[in-house]
Amino acid sequence: MNAKSLDLKLQRIHANPKLSKDFILADAKDPDMALGIAATGKSPEAHHGETKYRSLSEFRDVITQVVEQKLVDIMLMSASTAEVMAIHKNIFANSPVTPAARANDTTDIHILRGGQSATQPSLPFRTATLDHIQCGKWNCSPLERQKGVNLGLYSITFNNDSNLDRNALEEYKKFRIDAEQKGFRHFLEIFDPNRAGAVDPEQLPGFINDAIVRTLGAVTSKGRPVFLKIVYHGPKAMEELVHYDPHLVVGILGGSAGTTYDAFKLLSEAKKYGARAALYGRKINNAEHQLSFIRYLRLLADGQISAEEAVKAYHGDLQKLNIKPQRSFGDDMKITTGVMNYSGSGTTISFPQTTSQLKEDDHDCSCKGGPKACPCDAPVAEAKTATPSAKAEKTTTVDFSKMTAAEKMAYHQQRWTRILG
Repeated sequence: MNAKSLDLKLQRIHANPKLSKDFILADAKDPDMALGIAATGKSPEAHHGETKYRSLSEFRDVITQVVEQKLVDIMLMSASTAEVMAIHKNIFANSPVTPAARANDTTDIHILRGGQSATQPSLPFRTATLDHIQCGKWNCSPLERQKGVNLGLYSITFNNDSNLDRNALEEYKKFRIDAEQKGFRHFLEIFDPNRAGAVDPEQLPGFINDAIVRTLGAVTSKGRPVFLKIVYHGPKAMEELVHYDPHLVVGILGGSAGTTYDAFKLLSEAKKYGARAALYGRKINNAEHQLSFIRYLRLLADGQISAEEAVKAYHGDLQKLNIKPQRSFGDDMKITTGVMNYSGSGTTISFPQTTSQLKEDDHDCSCKGGPKACPCDAPVAEAKTATPSAKAEKTTTVDFSKMTAAEKMAYHQQRWTRILG
């Protein structure tokens, strides 16, 4: 069995937290734990105006391709997909990639067409047992536990409510005890509150940091998560958490698809201020060419390229592969989605302006920005429907008392579209 890159990187990080340049990259291919039929992403054969999604088999074929590429450190899957890929197909046996499974699925990620769960405060819930994740059945023998997956993602959504949050912590404790007994490691995801008005937007970054410290304060080494997965709330919050405990490996969640620059800039900014991991789901799954997209995420994570250079190089790859981009190069170099506004709180942390603004001769196609018609400049439907600017989002408040049930559901669906990675 090949050494897993995750374990090697964690060893180096903990050996010298201040000097290690290692960065952990994960592909989150677990959206079927939340989104239903649409989880697999749009089929490459889909036509304009047609809603067609990949089959589960096609989705799993992509997982195989990404694992064979060997650029991500972790492949996160649902328990059912993990069983197929790790036990039946055994694709991780001689791979540096570590398989992982979503170990719980709180009610606020139950996003069903016509459903209401996402509009209500989060409640802890676990569909999969650790035995099923480890060996595919309810009662594993010690030897069988090595057949499947021994790393899981556990998520908590704190809502600043003593009863709800205590219940969440109690369930997390039960999970940790179960995991320690069965030799199962985990990384911990802390979502922003999904209860309207739970925390003042200005206090949210501090609330999340304090919740993390409080949650782990009484957790000894055997039960601690190997790293964290949180919303990136900007440089100050990231630096505060990293300074508090350099051995607390902090990772960010990727959020919505957005532009390519959204994805690349998020990783480079978070890394700059102390993040050591990134878990990207929708951003990878919705990319025109996932393997090329991951290659530039890896180069960014390893400090070998800037976000601006990565976008341009990615578009160059699409041109060589004869793949039509979803957006023109100019549109793809914009921050369009309010990348940091995952919580629906009305606050956005914007990126600083850089030299990445599209110049007249920066078109990544044959026209080079010249006077003749350029296919890059054709209108793109997705760009027209981008979310409001950072300035607009900062001044937006949400009054749930004036919303209909349908409006509340739409609001929370948009929130989770931004969050899931």
